[in-house]
Amino acid sequence: MIESRVATIDVYPLRRRSDAWQTLVLQRAANTRCTGAWETVHGHIENGERPEDAAIREVAEETGLAIARLYNVTVQPFYLHSMHVVTLAVAFAGIVHDGPVRLSDEHARAEWVSIDEATARYAWPRSAVALREAVYLLRSGDGGCVDDVLRVR
Repeated sequence: MIESRVATIDVYPLRRRSDAWQTLVLQRAANTRCTGAWETVHGHIENGERPEDAAIREVAEETGLAIARLYNVTVQPFYLHSMHVVTLAVAFAGIVHDGPVRLSDEHARAEWVSIDEATARYAWPRSAVALREAVYLLRSGDGGCVDDVLRVR
């Protein structure tokens, strides 16, 4: 039997520039999984941790940035064949405070880019889909009439 569980989070760090969203993309470092691939903030949910708390922790650990507002976007499944598990990744949009990006050892580079540039760089198609959903949901600058459902913090 294949198990499924909520085990990971993805966070799309966002900031507004010239009335358009930019997102932070991260390039995987040498000697890590998927070396050289561009991705968003990604991480595991620790035992007893809520997905939103994992999202805030992972953004701080991987980028040094603080989240000002956090929005729930979607949940995406991914089959980990080596473990025979379908993992569910909770995807968030995180509006971040401006500040210097401090990378963890997992990543070699970070760049603020347009949404189109990010979707072209991402190694995983699901990342492009979730980012587009996040930007659509936040097109007014916040969650609009569904902000009360989307906004986690």
